[in-house]
Parts: sequence; structure tokens; C-alpha cells
Amino acid sequence: MHFNTYGGNGAELAAALVNADDFSPAAVRETLTANAMWRTDVTPAQAAELAAWARRLAPVFGEPDTGAQVRLINELLEITASKPHISTHDGLEPHLHFFSTEADIVSRAKDTTAGGLAMAVCFSDGRRLGRCDRQGCEIVYVDTSRNGRRRFCSLTCANRVNVAAHRARGLVRRPRNG
Repeated sequence: MHFNTYGGNGAELAAALVNADDFSPAAVRETLTANAMWRTDVTPAQAAELAAWARRLAPVFGEPDTGAQVRLINELLEITASKPHISTHDGLEPHLHFFSTEADIVSRAKDTTAGGLAMAVCFSDGRRLGRCDRQGCEIVYVDTSRNGRRRFCSLTCANRVNVAAHRARGLVRRPRNG
């Protein structure tokens, strides 16, 4: 599934923040920059605020009940100062912005992530905001695959589950010597 640039970036930024384990200003700046945010310098207080925001974003991923997922995202949208508007800057086709360009980086990140998650739910009933199926893995992801059947955060996790299942099947079939 392809989301528009801002919706996709917002959902991907949300996943990146939820998956982050380092909220130092340098690490947060790197995460924001990697997810198409600009003016990404953050203070230690702003980095801590984004860490708290990431904890609020986390329950949205992998929530099987669409109604609960919608409620969670609406709560996020109520917190943000988001005032979506259509922009055609730099000769681009009309596209949606979720934030004011004058807002600080924390507000822009909150607006972008809440808006991106809202778009992901509206375009996919929330099924594409996943949490890895491997027991013990808490990584979240945005499923942009064509068929929308992604279950794992990575090929590594998928392989671990598949190898364990294969070994378990072999143990069941193998007669015990005895």
C-alpha cells in the first residue's frame, strides 16, 4: 500500500519513535531527519517530550480492534495542535500538511505522527499498523506490502519463527527411541 508522502512519513515516523531506544537529542534528531522532518534540532527537554509521545503512539500498532485503534488515534489528534491544510509549495502537486511550518519540532512531530496514523487507519482499516508476531519482539511497523499480510518486523524474526515451527513439527513426527 502506498500512502501519500506526508501520511506515509507520519506513520513511519510514529513507528520509528515507538521503536527507538535512544532519546538523546542526537538520536532523536537523526530519527526525525531520516523520516523527512526538517529543522530537527531538539533540546534534551524536547527529546524527553518525544519519548513520552512515543509511549502514547505505541498502543496504536497491532491493536486488533479497529474501534479501539480509532479511539486511540482520535485521542492523539485531540492533543495535537494540528490544523491540516493543502499545500502546493515548490511546484509540487497538491498535498496535505498536518502542521504549521512555524511550529516547533515537537509540535510538528506530534502533528505529523498523529495525522499519519489517522491516514493509515482510514486507508487500511488499521491493519497495516502492525506489531511483530515473534514472541518477545516488540518492534512495530507500517505494512506497505502489496497484499497487506506482513506479520513480522524483519526477515530475521520471520525466519526465527519459521525455523522454530519447523523444528517443532519434526519433534512431533519423530518417534522416540526407548
